[in-house]
Order: sequence, then structure tokens, then C-alpha cells
Amino acid sequence: MPSPTDAEILRFIAANEPLPDTLQKHPELTREAVQAALERAAAALESPGPPPAANGPSDSGFFSTAALPSGPGVSGGNRIRVYSDGAARGNPGLAGAGAVLVEPNGRVVERLGKFLGVQTNNYAEYMGLLLGLKRAKELGVQEVEVFADSELMIRQLGGRYQVKSPSLRPLYEEVLELLNQFGRFKLVHVPREMNAAADEMSNKAIDERM
Repeated sequence: MPSPTDAEILRFIAANEPLPDTLQKHPELTREAVQAALERAAAALESPGPPPAANGPSDSGFFSTAALPSGPGVSGGNRIRVYSDGAARGNPGLAGAGAVLVEPNGRVVERLGKFLGVQTNNYAEYMGLLLGLKRAKELGVQEVEVFADSELMIRQLGGRYQVKSPSLRPLYEEVLELLNQFGRFKLVHVPREMNAAADEMSNKAIDERM
């Protein structure tokens, strides 16, 4: 069995360790803030490949696009994390899209969900990301970090996999168009346990027909 990477170790700690000593030493922090700090460190160890529409990543792993002014709605106004997910009960089946917008300090900005009717899981994954990106754009955010547990979607957006599905192609193109409207963006594949909040919203969207 291959040894885990440093990024995988950090993500496992973030998802599974209670971290009581850290929280006791720094009572001003929340569990989510510590998790976000570990995720930042893990993401910094990875370097995703650029999608065809991007101008290429900077040293930080972000893709540089056209510079945009920062806007209101988010503390600091510049960067936000978009955790996205999709759920389908059957494939296809009743489906929902979910996204959670989080500031780099761990503060949750907004939780989003949308009922999709009968769709495939991959369709729901793309819709979850579109849901989060559109809201981030409305908030005037300049930089986005995308975190999703769909390896297929992240690798398609990163140019590693082709988009062969006719139903996914328009969503893929819409996502790329949105991403390139931000000043910079970053794509990160995370384990399912690191995406629990977005998963919860996608299932809530099905249950409550949001």
C-alpha cells in the first residue's frame, strides 16, 4: 500500500482529529477555522493542471485570468472557498445540488441548495459548482478556490479528462466561462469526508425540494 502524501495526511487530520489542544490554546478559533487552515496547507502542497481556457497557474497554484476589482459581501472582499457537491438517488434519480461558501478564516458565508428533479450524479456535481460560483460572483468576489469530491469534474475542468457527455458539455463550458470571470481561481479535489457540508446541502435540496 503506497504511503499517503503530506496533503492526504493533513486532510485526514482535518476530517478526523478533534484537535482539543489546539482549540483550548486558541479559544478564538472554531473547529471550522482549524479545518480551513489545514486545508489551505494541504492545497498549497498540490498543483492542479490548468484548464485550456486559463492563462496558467501562478506559483500559489491559482490560475490567473483578467484582474477584477474586489467587491462587498465578503469580509476582505477578495477570496472565497466554494465547496460544491451533487447527489442523485439513483443514476439518474432524484437529484440535488449543494454549495457552501466559506471565507479563508473558516467563516461560513452562505449555504446553498437546489432541487434538480431527475438527473445523473455528474450533472448534479456540475450544478452544485455552478450554484456556488454564481453566488460568489454576485458577492463581488475576486478569487475563488473550488473544492469538490468529484474527481471526474475537477479533472475535466483541469483539462486532464475530456468531456464526452452531451449533457455535461454545456455545464462544463458554463463553469469555465464563470471561472474565467474571476481574477484568479484554483481547483482542488478533496475526499468525500472533507466535503460533508456541501453534501448535506445537496441532500437537503432533495429532501426539502429547495
